[in-house]
Amino acid sequence: MKFLSLLSSWLIPLFVAAVLLAGWWKRVAVFDEFIEGSKEGLQITLTLLPYLVSMLIAIEILSASGALDALTTVLAPLLNWLGWPPETIPLALLRPMSNSGSLAVTADILRRFGPDSFIGLVASTMQGSTDTTLFIITVYYGAVGIKKIRHSLWAGLIADFTAMLASLLLCKILIG
Repeated sequence: MKFLSLLSSWLIPLFVAAVLLAGWWKRVAVFDEFIEGSKEGLQITLTLLPYLVSMLIAIEILSASGALDALTTVLAPLLNWLGWPPETIPLALLRPMSNSGSLAVTADILRRFGPDSFIGLVASTMQGSTDTTLFIITVYYGAVGIKKIRHSLWAGLIADFTAMLASLLLCKILIG
């Protein structure tokens, strides 16, 4: 245990030293390359910023307008009939759009129902087994200038829905 603690405290400094040593060995101007990489990173950030702001505003509009609550109310009877806890519907709707928004919903579910409750376990499994498909498409496709996403959106959303169903089914099978 003491070795792991010592290793973890020295791992990053050793990695930085190894990069600097490799740069020196290959006669690369490491600092100049670092500055060039920083410039590229800043340019990518400026390219992505409008996409990110648009996505965050859309999520906030959905939450603040009550549309998310209305959709939850509409879907609750059907999903309840299927055995899907209606308390996880906001998570299922937000997860493809926002990691921070869905994490906040998961934290609220865990606070209200407890981490060991069936609802808490389903929410935690959903959070861990799905991805932010719309966010990923917005950021990565926006970064490289792809305008036509073709089948990526549907493939990602179907994968998220499948993972959410699998989360529910696995929790039912393993927990009861």
